[in-house]
Amino acid sequence: MEAVITQSVSEKVKTSGADAVLRSLVAEGVDLIFGYPGGAIMPVYDALYHYQEEIHHVLTRHEQGAIHAAQGYARATGGVGVVMATSGPGATNLITGIADAMIDSTPLVCITGQVASSLLGSDAFQETDIISISMPATKWNFQVTRAEDIPTALAKAFYIAKSGRPGPVLIDITKDAQFDQVEFDYKKCEAVRSYQPIPEVQPVAVQAAADLINQAEKPFVLFGQGVILGQAEEEFKTFIEKSGIPAAWTLLGLSALPTEHPLNVGMLGMHGNYGPNKLTNECDVLIAIGMRFDDRVTGNLSKYAKQAKVVHLDIDPSEINKNVKVDAPVLGDCKESLKQLTELVKRKSHQSWLDQFRTLNDIERAQVIQPELNPTEGQMTMGEVIKEVNELTEGEAILVTDVGQHQMVACRYTQFKQSKSNITSGGLGTMGFCLPAALGAKLGAPDREVIAVIGDGGFQMTIQELGTIFQTQAAVKIIILNNSFLGMVRQWQQLFFDKRYSSTELINPDFVKIAEGYGIKGKSIDQRDDLKSAVAEMLAYQGSFLLEVHVGKEDNVFPMVPTGASVSDVRLS
Repeated sequence: MEAVITQSVSEKVKTSGADAVLRSLVAEGVDLIFGYPGGAIMPVYDALYHYQEEIHHVLTRHEQGAIHAAQGYARATGGVGVVMATSGPGATNLITGIADAMIDSTPLVCITGQVASSLLGSDAFQETDIISISMPATKWNFQVTRAEDIPTALAKAFYIAKSGRPGPVLIDITKDAQFDQVEFDYKKCEAVRSYQPIPEVQPVAVQAAADLINQAEKPFVLFGQGVILGQAEEEFKTFIEKSGIPAAWTLLGLSALPTEHPLNVGMLGMHGNYGPNKLTNECDVLIAIGMRFDDRVTGNLSKYAKQAKVVHLDIDPSEINKNVKVDAPVLGDCKESLKQLTELVKRKSHQSWLDQFRTLNDIERAQVIQPELNPTEGQMTMGEVIKEVNELTEGEAILVTDVGQHQMVACRYTQFKQSKSNITSGGLGTMGFCLPAALGAKLGAPDREVIAVIGDGGFQMTIQELGTIFQTQAAVKIIILNNSFLGMVRQWQQLFFDKRYSSTELINPDFVKIAEGYGIKGKSIDQRDDLKSAVAEMLAYQGSFLLEVHVGKEDNVFPMVPTGASVSDVRLS
């Protein structure tokens, strides 16, 4: 792809390719990088030594930690996360995070070192064809073999990563290109030929969508992360308030609308709320905004909302009709398309329809929510821990979760008042995501409380990043919900494999001692009477803090839509 519209932001100067990398980052406003040095990227790290005033580098303990931290930074700030690694294993250790960022639409620029161009294809030490490996998992990638191409490649990388539907970009730079001289002249990229990141909103399409919505008696909105990425939270709220339509969120759409908003009816999907799942198959018009009809939301597609006309607002044409047939597609930035749609929809209340959600919510509250949040006996539940966090943070904290039962519980029960407050691995479901992502989120939003909620299994996948938290002195608050199992897998084994708990029980170390070894204050509790004071102590502490809470070993997360079932077959037990 050829960059065709650029804006000069620097004067020409003779310098090395490695220095050109840093000058390019400064020109893009980058002041924080996550990474891990090595031989093939060493010239850039040597140049970085002279940029300590402009760019802060966070040395993680593993490249996977670096890229998850960059993801957390991007999600908390709305900006582009930047990560650097060396060739070979350094580059391949980024792949999980790159794939995670691709499916969750997180803007990243990944810079990897590569062996000298004369050695390419020779199986040189630490040579790996990262371009071929990363191609399916990146929005764009490019290998630089000449120093003169570095500024243009990086300018294009930042533009592609953050424009339209965001995503990860990888730039691989050979070692000789880092050493060679270049006449540096940076020009910000503002367009790329053949690449149209934002489709123009078509008034005819908006009118067709409005006509369906205005005729509907039981309309239902599903909103995803596209609302957050499009910075369209206010436009979205205005739309649902005028149209009076109940709205439910995907896992990544959480926090786009305040939890307590009267039209917010809860979470969609496999472990979503009872009402949104059941009534998906009773609505007459389904309005999807910035979401992609993931299988965890739809369940069995052959039984999904067959009675409904479907309106789909999305910036990515490939998502239209990909999984669900759409009657009224509206392409474009939802910040603009929602404005136009709001002008055309009629002001309604849909009170009787909204009451159906509330009736089902009352059923779920009695059978599932109340026992989870307010148990009177037995071991502590994950839900009551989240309840205490809610009460003490008053919905203002950033919640970062790993993957598993704790993730579903935390996302179901955490209260949010502002956007960009829920950071989790959605589409890829990456265990080990949380701890480094929480670090990145805290460095990106230092004035906000950042709480990492992690299972004992996922915590041990990137436990080494405690060292990075220690070194950066980032005041991340860590809650380990310890049930001594890989909980979600165990739940499936219990429900669908006759309780054959194959390779899911964990014998865990002393997490508090490990935290203390990294200079992080820790505490472990297993009694309900100690919960409130322990959470309060954690939140009041000025630095990082690890709180281990022992919860029920065989507790399950409900509601649940079994694999292959219709969303209307959601189970409460």
